[in-house]
Amino acid sequence: MTETLEQAVVFPCNGESMLGIFHPAECERRRRLGLLIVVGGPQYRVGSHRQFVLLARQVAHAGFPVFRFDLRGMGDSTGPETTFEDSGPDIQAAVMAFYEAEPHLEGIVLWGLCDAASSILMNVADNPEVRGMILLNPWVRNEATLASSRINNYYGKKLFSRVFWGRLLSGQVAISESAKGFLSDVGNKFLLKKQLGEPIGDGRDRVRTSSDFRDKMLNGLCKFGAPVMFVLSGADLTAGEFVELAKRHSYWRAAMDRPGVLVRNLDAADHTFSSAQWRGAVEQWTVDWLSTLEDSKTDQSALVADRRPNAE
Repeated sequence: MTETLEQAVVFPCNGESMLGIFHPAECERRRRLGLLIVVGGPQYRVGSHRQFVLLARQVAHAGFPVFRFDLRGMGDSTGPETTFEDSGPDIQAAVMAFYEAEPHLEGIVLWGLCDAASSILMNVADNPEVRGMILLNPWVRNEATLASSRINNYYGKKLFSRVFWGRLLSGQVAISESAKGFLSDVGNKFLLKKQLGEPIGDGRDRVRTSSDFRDKMLNGLCKFGAPVMFVLSGADLTAGEFVELAKRHSYWRAAMDRPGVLVRNLDAADHTFSSAQWRGAVEQWTVDWLSTLEDSKTDQSALVADRRPNAE
């Protein structure tokens, strides 16, 4: 793979200048879809462990043009820092810049990790240029979801950990503080069901009117009619929180059950897919899903071969 074709692109957004990197497709076959990588968290277009750079080059090598960029106030983009809840204009500006860089595109797939995945669902579900979403470990955190995830994914593992018991018996664990933390999490877990409330209808096309960002995400998923792939890490509390929310809220269950939604699980992976093996798996899944999406414009059944996890 070559790096010489990568091009810096400066484009406007609400009076500020944003910087993006355009990766033209590197093979002779011109793909109709492009991948737009949305950055989340306090980072810029390179990503943790250079993940976004490596992903972009791999996808471009497979024949899909790619565009990654800095949100306003991050990296080389000007202006005040933009939160994930307010980054809709940034994403829309990047979509336009991507089309200017690659006029032959017939549609764009958005890719986002953590709160970038949340931002995508909240802000661009009604954009007709967006033909698909790849969402990794979406951010849905509050005290209740975090507590439920810790109880289901953390405390149980500790009970079977030799390291934990060794530290406990040697006095390295503050028992009273640990007990307080556990009891607090139990209380917050019970709050989760109360917070979610009772649903009205089947949840496929309407949710509660709310300013809560998680409800905005759900609204976006319900409105978005094109295919979506979720990638969830098995060793990540953030992913665990999302799974808990999707299991316990009937609106989320209905939205995740619709045709066109695929969930892939990478059981041992951490939040940022820090190993080369995990990054490689994400890259391959991304390329395969893009290829399937482009080659099956009318028949989307191949995109939902896997069902969502833990749907009991």
